[in-house]
Amino acid sequence: MPLGEFELIDRFFREAGGRRGDVVLGVGDDGAILRPPEGVDLIAVSDTLVEGVHFPAGAPARSVGHRALAVNLSDIAAMGAAPAWSLLALTLPRADEIWLKEFTEGFSLLALEYEVSLVGGDTSRGPLMVGVQVFGFVPRGLALRRAGGQPGDLICVSGTPGDAAAGLALLTPDAMVGAGHKFRRDQGDVVARDALRARFEYPTPRLVLGSQLLDLATACIDVSDGLAGDIGKLAAASGCAAILDLERVPRSTALAALVRQGVFEERDALRFMLTGGDDCELAFTVPPESRHALSALEARGEVSVIGALVEKEGGSSLVTVRTEHSRLRQYLDALPLSFDHFSNA
Repeated sequence: MPLGEFELIDRFFREAGGRRGDVVLGVGDDGAILRPPEGVDLIAVSDTLVEGVHFPAGAPARSVGHRALAVNLSDIAAMGAAPAWSLLALTLPRADEIWLKEFTEGFSLLALEYEVSLVGGDTSRGPLMVGVQVFGFVPRGLALRRAGGQPGDLICVSGTPGDAAAGLALLTPDAMVGAGHKFRRDQGDVVARDALRARFEYPTPRLVLGSQLLDLATACIDVSDGLAGDIGKLAAASGCAAILDLERVPRSTALAALVRQGVFEERDALRFMLTGGDDCELAFTVPPESRHALSALEARGEVSVIGALVEKEGGSSLVTVRTEHSRLRQYLDALPLSFDHFSNA
């Protein structure tokens, strides 16, 4: 006998996520009762993942559950906040118990890691779609924003942007072939391919880094729609423009290996690094006098300084990407800044 809605909720979601003392009443009622601590601002974020748009059709359910929460936790990290509570709205074509078990495991393992309680939501029947809201806390008045950067501030990024986009390309090789590339998912070093696919399917939100930036960064943004485009959003919010040095944008060893082996072309790597999203990395700005505070993070490869904010001049581009190599310039000029759900449709 197929699962009913209330049995589905009770079996898979009542105990999902962490247990927190500030949850007075969680899953199972018309609404949750939550008790935030004193002296904090409440941060609320929301993202929706749609099959065929945000993840390939037939993607592993565990990955879908992980990513649905991870992309929201990444937004929380960009505000310098600590996550606390989540809501889940899940639309399913059918109540597949095996799929639901794996989805819940992916969601719950990440929620437990960061002490996030699932406190409510909704289930519906229809095309596969996952909507998540996450609420978190930040000390009152200290939340990071996109606005706040000043001309001269250093532009930094965590990790190695572009890996998730490369991983998605490996998961959907037909798209690469359709673009005129000779491409097979089984080409190249297996360790490198697995590493890039994992960066798409199981991204790591930079929550620890976000909290460390509260006393350091002047502005911050989650890199979800592409590094260049998201830095452009930060620059615009700060009333500035941005100059990025292509040679300083970090490239992972896995992506570099697949370029050397001919799996990807150099133009593919640039597209992934500058315009690919889904990495759950943070881009942020730091005053030049605080450069020394970045040294430990740079030494561990956690962050890289890749450019600077400059004065915005009328008619100039929000983001300029500089390179010393004329061959690469032609690739850069052809790149759109970032993904947009409507202009890229």
